[in-house]
Amino acid sequence: MNISSLSVSLTVDNVKTSSEFLIKHFGFKEKMAADGFASLIHETSGINVIYMQKGIEVLPEFLRNVTVAGTILAFVTTNLEAEEERLRLAGVPISMPLQTEEWGEKLFMITDPNGVVIELVEWVNQGEGNW
Repeated sequence: MNISSLSVSLTVDNVKTSSEFLIKHFGFKEKMAADGFASLIHETSGINVIYMQKGIEVLPEFLRNVTVAGTILAFVTTNLEAEEERLRLAGVPISMPLQTEEWGEKLFMITDPNGVVIELVEWVNQGEGNW
């Protein structure tokens, strides 16, 4: 199998608020959108995040009314302290404060207006446990 890219599709109550959150705070751009749907791209990383409106008929019936829960978008970055300060100063609530795990992962979490959890990660010990 040749996998050329990865897209994450999340069902939310309000597509616009989650889309605007990624655009404003993380530099994503809208690739395409329609009623109840938005596809965003982060040009430097190639990450594609798709938001689907809860109840939209293009989803199979068993998923139509299930919103994102327990899913974490993890963005690996550098200079994590500066990112945490930037987001905090922008008024983004920090859901889990900055911490360093024993295996070398430094991280903190925020939550968007629809409850989508975003984890920002920096590896302290490059090469050990690195994704």
